[in-house]
Amino acid sequence: MANINLYEHELDAIDRMKNGCVLCGGTGSGKSLTAIGYYYLQNGGEIASLMGEEYIPMDDPPLDLYIITMAQKRDRFEWEKELSPFLLSTDPEVSLYKNKVVVDSWNNIQKYADVENAFFIFDEQRVVGNGVWVKTFLKIVKRNRWILLSATPGDTWVEYIPLFIANGFYKNRRQFEREHIIYSPYVKWKQINRYWNVEKLEFLRDSILIDMDFERPTVQHHEDIYADYDTALYKDMTKRRWNIWTNKPMKNAAELFYCWRKLVNSDESRQRILLEIAEEHPRIIVFYNFDYELEILRSLGWMEGTAVAELNGHKHERIPKTQRWVYLVNYSAGAEAWNCIETDTLVFYSQNYSYKVTTQAAGRIDRLNSPYRDLYYYHLKSRSWIDIQISKAYEEKRDFNENRHAKHYKF
Repeated sequence: MANINLYEHELDAIDRMKNGCVLCGGTGSGKSLTAIGYYYLQNGGEIASLMGEEYIPMDDPPLDLYIITMAQKRDRFEWEKELSPFLLSTDPEVSLYKNKVVVDSWNNIQKYADVENAFFIFDEQRVVGNGVWVKTFLKIVKRNRWILLSATPGDTWVEYIPLFIANGFYKNRRQFEREHIIYSPYVKWKQINRYWNVEKLEFLRDSILIDMDFERPTVQHHEDIYADYDTALYKDMTKRRWNIWTNKPMKNAAELFYCWRKLVNSDESRQRILLEIAEEHPRIIVFYNFDYELEILRSLGWMEGTAVAELNGHKHERIPKTQRWVYLVNYSAGAEAWNCIETDTLVFYSQNYSYKVTTQAAGRIDRLNSPYRDLYYYHLKSRSWIDIQISKAYEEKRDFNENRHAKHYKF
């Protein structure tokens, strides 16, 4: 059995962790291993075993362990790899202990609503709003020990409401709204005007966030590369509101935005730029948004000997083992829950509306165990209005909001 030897920042995080905390670390920071290390110590393990010394077993049986994660991460058995050094397994025949170990997806969280006296690790922040997942989460945490792992726990105070309720800071959402939210008057639906008593919110947030502070061994190099686009057709499309692909009038602003993006993302100059990058870098990951982009990427004249594989809603192929390869990844399918240390190059063929998703996608190659120090990120974009606005949202670390701009384009 390989010794467990956590990094200093992981041990420091464990020392500060507590029930109901949010372990907050960027992609590749080691949150999973740190979470299991915390569970190990909470169940009778010894700190020396986390520092490279001989493994000392936990009290047997330790608390049943439930890990709620993304479906992709479950299906790739990524958590099993992290559990194995601790002699834990979802397979009772393999595990050293008599406890139950379950790894399942957020989609199945309701199956565990009645579990009691166990330990839950919630992988990634999925408890936003007041839907079924949130209601089940709040039911689970009342009767079990738990922690949550997230690179981005919340962008607004509203997103913290379930976590605050779970920690007992507020009885329910209504109490939070009464104490902290001022809604805009004279509107048809609830619209937050501002928050008040923010100092208290900051104190409560800081009391549950456990930041994993460390100096990354990698250095990210981001480069914006501008492709051309048909400016005349772009202007005509804007003026006439005509969808050239369906040969019908556009129905709304959302369709207009989609057509703008399809026009700029399909330009041949963008394809040439990507091929030039692929010539310089023999192994690259390419992120894209739409199926029409996938068709373009599939049909490109890649260098001879280049293996092409895909990760999307159609295919879940593995990264090729050849010397030269291209891995085509759809943002929705592959922005999180996997990693790759076989390359130092990632290309964003088109921009995603979500700053958070883009950040997560960048983290696929920025891992603690990457053999590369310098990582290269190429952002392909145009100087069209739509691409510029998405870029501006990124600069402000926020998502691009179509609705905010749609009001300027009447239909």
